[in-house]
Amino acid sequence: MSIKKTRLFLLCTLFFALCSLLPALDFGLLLNQEAGYGGLAGKEIFDYSVGVVPRLSGLIGKSGDFIISAGFEADYRDGWGFVPELLRTELSFHPGNFAFEIGRMYHSDPLGFVAEGLFDGVKLAYNSEFGTFSAGAWYTGLLYKKRVNVELTAEEQEANNAPLDYKDMLGTYFAPKRFLGALSWEHLGMAVQTRFSILGQFDFFGDNPLNSQYAAVKLTLPVKGFSLDVGGCFELIENNDKFGMAMAAEAEMAFAFQAKLKNRLSIFARYATGHDEDSPFDVFSPVTTKSQGDVLRVRLAGVSILSLDYVVRFHPTFSAGLTNTYFIRNDSRTYSYLTPTNSKGIFLGDEVFARFLWSPASDLQINLGGGIFLPSLGNVAPNEKNFWRIEINAIFSLL
Repeated sequence: MSIKKTRLFLLCTLFFALCSLLPALDFGLLLNQEAGYGGLAGKEIFDYSVGVVPRLSGLIGKSGDFIISAGFEADYRDGWGFVPELLRTELSFHPGNFAFEIGRMYHSDPLGFVAEGLFDGVKLAYNSEFGTFSAGAWYTGLLYKKRVNVELTAEEQEANNAPLDYKDMLGTYFAPKRFLGALSWEHLGMAVQTRFSILGQFDFFGDNPLNSQYAAVKLTLPVKGFSLDVGGCFELIENNDKFGMAMAAEAEMAFAFQAKLKNRLSIFARYATGHDEDSPFDVFSPVTTKSQGDVLRVRLAGVSILSLDYVVRFHPTFSAGLTNTYFIRNDSRTYSYLTPTNSKGIFLGDEVFARFLWSPASDLQINLGGGIFLPSLGNVAPNEKNFWRIEINAIFSLL
């Protein structure tokens, strides 16, 4: 057979192979727009973003699947910017009771605030009658910095807050370089659902590395119309040959009422150690930073929050929620930027935030929210101006 005929044969074989795969492929395109306006420390700020998320997924043989997704976002805040990024992109195989994942995947610790988000790496899991056992290893240095929010040190916070420079993408785009490993176990079939994980992260970013290990556990007691969640995390810290420890904990009670309207009321509390010279604990430092609150948006470090949340569904397409959250700092140094004076108070203030969700169709969702933070209801900075924010978000699935 000549070379031309061989090439033609291979092209035809490839064409028919791809055609046979097309029915198993799933294409998707998501359009996301969000606009917000608010006042922060006496300064009014407007922000807007519009993003497109294309997605392709499909099956691989009888036990595998894959997904490829990307994000292209234009945003405005004191000027326009554009951010491209690779989102969830992974291969998954499920032979028997095993599961193997490789690529850019979603991972969360049992509590959802130690290490949560997209990570690059591998994960192996085994399902048994004694629960699900898993092990994973991930790297953060190839992710977009705002996607993962690794901010364990002041140097990393400065790097994450620096604007994206398109002339220096290598220096301003990527997240700080850290390695994350986790061994986990969860058993959701018992009367008390249990999630447990041991995590370790190692610093490859700064000249003075900060490494830390975590043991996190969460217990859930579900009863008809009621649920109780309690969880905690213990952290060991190594920084410049110095060793320390920190901790965080949370608890939530939720009640669901079966009336003419579906209602849910929850009471939530969370605590994280801070800069307290009289305490043996240091500042709790999660791997990924997750904002606490919708207006104040503080880090989970040296802060306690008490929250009351109520959600009601008026119609299958419309629901509303109201959240009241009170913030307390656990030392006199945390969040000192909120006040120009050296206040020794610990009560930061109260935040009220309302949400409205309307989903008239399966491919359209509109969220409207607004709230205010009141420093006057605390003693840290009672004379400071109120913080406030209103926002609207629209998500439309085109395919």
